[in-house]
Amino acid sequence: MRLRSRRHYGVSVHCTALGEVDLTNAAGKMTMSVLIAVAEFERRLMIECTRPGIASACAHARAEGKVMDPTCALTDAQCAKALHRLAADEPVARFTRDYRTARQSFMRVRQSAASA
Repeated sequence: MRLRSRRHYGVSVHCTALGEVDLTNAAGKMTMSVLIAVAEFERRLMIECTRPGIASACAHARAEGKVMDPTCALTDAQCAKALHRLAADEPVARFTRDYRTARQSFMRVRQSAASA
């Protein structure tokens, strides 16, 4: 049930952290709108700041021969071994533990091999 429908029953929300601001009146709505805008600004600022760092880490890992692409958590050699193990009907849970990766990674390997 949303705040608007609760207002019909006489329910109001007061934020004590903001000095007893009633969030149901015009001043409270404006206060919340400002806080929401600031939170969204901070979120977007953090995203902007982390993207170059992530790109740099991926480039550094690629230079060392590691995989940093979240869509491909396995190297080509691991993908080949995984396909062999999948063909042998080995339980996926066993080699997700061996490779310390998610089940979905192996399902992507299977799907890409089937479409190729």
